[in-house]
Amino acid sequence: MQYRRRLRSRIVFSFLLFGTLLSGLFAISTLFLQSNLEDELIGSTLKQELDDYLVQLRKDPTLVEPFHTRIQGFITRPGDPNHRVAAQIRRLEPGVHEVETTEGYFKAAVRKDEDLWAFLIYDITENQRLTNQLVWSLIAAVLVFSLLSLALGLWSSRRVMKPVSDLAERLSQLGEETPSPGLARWFPDDEVGQLAAALDAYAERVHHLVERDREFNADVSHELRTPLAVISGAAELLLAQKDLPDKTRTRILRIARAARQSTDITTALLHLVRSEQGINHESEAHSVCRIVDNLIHLHEPLLDNKQLELKIVSEDKVSVIAPESVIAVTVGNLISNAVRYTPSGEVVCTIGNGRIMVEDTGPGIPEEELSQVMDRHYRGQGVSGKGSGLGLAIVQRLCELYGWSIHFENRKSGGLRAELRFFGVNRNATLHK
Repeated sequence: MQYRRRLRSRIVFSFLLFGTLLSGLFAISTLFLQSNLEDELIGSTLKQELDDYLVQLRKDPTLVEPFHTRIQGFITRPGDPNHRVAAQIRRLEPGVHEVETTEGYFKAAVRKDEDLWAFLIYDITENQRLTNQLVWSLIAAVLVFSLLSLALGLWSSRRVMKPVSDLAERLSQLGEETPSPGLARWFPDDEVGQLAAALDAYAERVHHLVERDREFNADVSHELRTPLAVISGAAELLLAQKDLPDKTRTRILRIARAARQSTDITTALLHLVRSEQGINHESEAHSVCRIVDNLIHLHEPLLDNKQLELKIVSEDKVSVIAPESVIAVTVGNLISNAVRYTPSGEVVCTIGNGRIMVEDTGPGIPEEELSQVMDRHYRGQGVSGKGSGLGLAIVQRLCELYGWSIHFENRKSGGLRAELRFFGVNRNATLHK
């Protein structure tokens, strides 16, 4: 999983990292140069002094050994130890060395000829103390520069991110019905201003598309009501005739029920398009059992030659405050889905405890596909026959609109169980008696 960090945090972290690395590199470079220059200067000085002294000593054997406060020179011969020279220094090879003794830190230049051994010792204890002070001073400087970088990063990020934060805040305050945010007028003509202008243009296009889609769906739903009403009225007039043959009456009943179902669907879709529940404090509570009973009668003629039985089990009364058409479409899609995919056996609708369960004896759904069952156009693998895969997607949208909850699971004995609870997120939309 990719690690994500806020943009402002990235800016602050970049400043802090840059300041710390820069000051740290500067401190390390300072120590490196100081150490190298000191070693080079002291080493070359001691070596030159020692060489010069030996040259003068060979010219004038009476020349006494040099003595200084921090520099001491000693002359001895091989095998003739000079006790003024520490044994630790006498054992050194020719060259320039750094030695730590009980008396402190020293630089020792050693030259060993066949007849003379010469030592020139320089006390660098004070230099070492100053070096330690320099190290701690540089560490403190790195910390100070890091804190300054952090403060600068916080200040800069606040200044840099303020236009972006203002843009995000204005976007969060926009409503769904806002045709054009008009964000560009609040920002200068810079990168954020160009982004605001692009968002204005995009929001305008999206608003027109949404409005056109809503108008189209609303017009279609509205215009369908007239022919459906004509079909329903004609079917009622035909059913009023007493001398109709039984087969003809059955077919007219199917037409009437299909017209009623189509009317319910257009009404439910109209509620979805308008994103309104169509209920208030005076709305009537509809019996779920009565609606399910009508739906069962509607689906019985559609069974054809299936050895399938439709049952209703009413545990207690459930009444829901919502448009009857919405309840019918929601429950009807669950029943239709069970009837379509169950070749034989039974479909049982259990009503009670504020919910309805639709259970079938069909093949069920693979566990890995259960989470996708309400996706648009999803029909599962290996499913044949008619169907657009939109029924359960409409059910999900209606549940979201009314605050209901729906859950699918495979039964242990085989088949699928769909549980629709009317006491979901929005409890004010339902009533259980």
